Amino acid sequence: MDAQRLLSACEGAGIDFFTGVPDSQLKGLCDSLYALYGVHSPRHIVAANEGNAVGLAAGHFLATGRPALCYMQNSGLGNAVNPLASLMDAQVYQLPCLLVVGWRGEPGVHDEPQHVKQGQITLSQLEILGVPYRILSKDTTEEQFAADFSFLREQLNQRQCAALVVRKGALTCSLKPAYGNENTLTRERAAEIMLNAMDAGDVVVSTTGKLSREIFELREKRSEGHERDFLTVGSMGHASMIALEIALEKPNRRVWCLDGDGAALMHLGALPVIAQRKPANLIHVVINNAAHETVGGMPVCEGGLCAAKVASAVGYPRVLNARDEATLEAALQEAKGANQLTMLEVACAVGARADLGRPTTTPIQNRDALMAFLREEKA
Repeated sequence: MDAQRLLSACEGAGIDFFTGVPDSQLKGLCDSLYALYGVHSPRHIVAANEGNAVGLAAGHFLATGRPALCYMQNSGLGNAVNPLASLMDAQVYQLPCLLVVGWRGEPGVHDEPQHVKQGQITLSQLEILGVPYRILSKDTTEEQFAADFSFLREQLNQRQCAALVVRKGALTCSLKPAYGNENTLTRERAAEIMLNAMDAGDVVVSTTGKLSREIFELREKRSEGHERDFLTVGSMGHASMIALEIALEKPNRRVWCLDGDGAALMHLGALPVIAQRKPANLIHVVINNAAHETVGGMPVCEGGLCAAKVASAVGYPRVLNARDEATLEAALQEAKGANQLTMLEVACAVGARADLGRPTTTPIQNRDALMAFLREEKA
């Protein structure tokens, strides 16, 4: 079904504000919203995380009396649970919003390991939260959709939250917006330059999404093992906390946190915690392409995230910037020689190889290899 049909139904239900975190399963909806409203319109805000999106929906209803639509991948339901249960619920303020949830890891549908458990519990989560739902699939007929949306609309009219759970391939988009920026350095080339700068005993914690996939393939290309890398395939926004504790427990090892701007923004409160501890052996790199590229390319937020300025403001003792190969190579050498907590923000282009693969080792194998590597005495 074209996402325009969903937006038309939303208009009929009085929904005139849209917010959320992009999801590849919802690319048709995200592309439509971006083509219609961009990220500058008062009708559309790309939220930092899914809980923030629910908060925006609450504010919209309080100010206008109209419900909002919150879009998210099902992995983001965890971020949304608190405001759904303690703000929107009928036992608290009884505020309505329509959740549109991409169903990754649906039982019986092949997906990556990080989506399996979430896919198994998605419908149960909604049921526990008391959020009635309907499921949209590519086989849903117009008559069925009309009936399902009528049900969802009735829940909203009763000031209840409701959800449309979207199966793989259910939403398409006739609009084809172009995502991009003015940067020329690709993320994969930046990752390769960073690997070149690392010493044999260094540890890498890389963020969820395409960056971790590129790190894995670069190791393969270089005939290197994967024991030094922790690929944070899920838990978006938490790579920096994983890296922080490894750095604190292993002060004789240099730890590189290879983060993304969208992931860092999702849990930005991690930065002042890192700055407070100031591990001298941690280099925190934020690859900034101002986009949620792994899930479709929609911009992170209006103006993007200035990670270096935020890091400086919260107390990182050294902050560096790079936007091409020469400035990146120089910044890496400065960061390595500084022997103090460093934030390095790298401006990169949007885009990845069409043939970019996925890790061929399991998360358990990744875990065991890294733990064995960390047990070794650093020379």
